[in-house]
Parts: sequence; C-alpha cells; structure tokens
Amino acid sequence: QLQFVESGGGLVQPGGSLRLSCAASGFDLDESVIGWFRQVPGKEREGVSCIDSTDSRIYYKESVKGRFTISRDNAKNTMYLQMNSVNPEDTGVYYCAASPWTWINIQANCVPPFFRSWGQGTQVTVSS
Repeated sequence: QLQFVESGGGLVQPGGSLRLSCAASGFDLDESVIGWFRQVPGKEREGVSCIDSTDSRIYYKESVKGRFTISRDNAKNTMYLQMNSVNPEDTGVYYCAASPWTWINIQANCVPPFFRSWGQGTQVTVSS
C-alpha cells in the first residue's frame, strides 16, 4: 500500500525556517518524480517545488526561489522541503506527492493532475 507520512509543519515567525518531511512506504521515492504543493482556503492547490527522478531538473515557484529547497534521502525513502526566510504568504497546508510518470516536464507540469500519491498535508502558519 502506497503511503506518505508528513511531519514538520507548525507556527513559525516571519524570517524563520522550517523543514517539512515526508516518509514514503510501499514504493521507492528514487524512481519517482516528487513534489511539494500548497493550498490555502478558497484557492486551488498549487505546485511549490518539484524534482525529477534523477534529481537533475528542479522547479520552484517564483515566489520561493532562493528560499526553499527540495531534496530526498533515498536511503530513508524520505523527501524534504527546507523553508527559509519564510513570510506570511507562505502560509498554507503543504502536501507532498509523487508521480510514477518520469517523462513529466516538471518545469511546465508541477501541477496536481500529474501526481498520484499524496501525503495527508501539514499546516504551516507564518505569523508574528
């Protein structure tokens, strides 16, 4: 059974840092395109960052470039999103996801329809 367990969300002050983790079971992350998505009330879920199965191509939403870093640890079958210099606009529920379709052009398709396995979501709130 494919499963993700997310952790690391919480309340953080503007300018602070947070690391989200997503442990996978039932499949190998190193064979998947993986991504982090964010959803806020009243808006569609959007791609924050995606990385291809070879870790050679990475997409970041413009507003998080230079602040967020996506990564994976294949030995732990876990993916991460390091969030630095956060601001209130980063607030939302963050979801990890994986896609078995390694042909995805992540620069254009870091969007929910291309992803099949999802974490349960973790709330990130940036507030003073």
